[in-house]
Amino acid sequence: MAGFLFDTVANKLLDYFFNATSAAFPASFYCALFTVAPLSSGGGTEVTGGSYARQGQTRNTTNFPLSSSRTLKNATLIDFGTATAGWGTIVGAAWYDASTSGNGQAYGPFGTPVTVLSGGTFSIAINAMTATM
Repeated sequence: MAGFLFDTVANKLLDYFFNATSAAFPASFYCALFTVAPLSSGGGTEVTGGSYARQGQTRNTTNFPLSSSRTLKNATLIDFGTATAGWGTIVGAAWYDASTSGNGQAYGPFGTPVTVLSGGTFSIAINAMTATM
């Protein structure tokens, strides 16, 4: 899954580089799944119900090793567990700064959408989420 930055983060990075403003980021990011992908401005349709919850990952080099060649990948499995009701067809994921609501940080589509039925499981493998600049 290749990813993109939400407008809020792109603006924050531009301000940091060119305006000498601070660029504070949260201590953890929360991975959200989508049945309709968001745009850089936000939106999309996040999965709801059926024991679905965003999965938190602490910002550190264990979960996100230092980038190389303008690329960063997840280094740990992101496990969403077992659905107790159908989650629909998952088309992509996004990182947020909160476990609910919050601000989108980065997002991207999956190469192949996956339908999660009741009793099904969903996880994102190590190195399956890629951020490039």
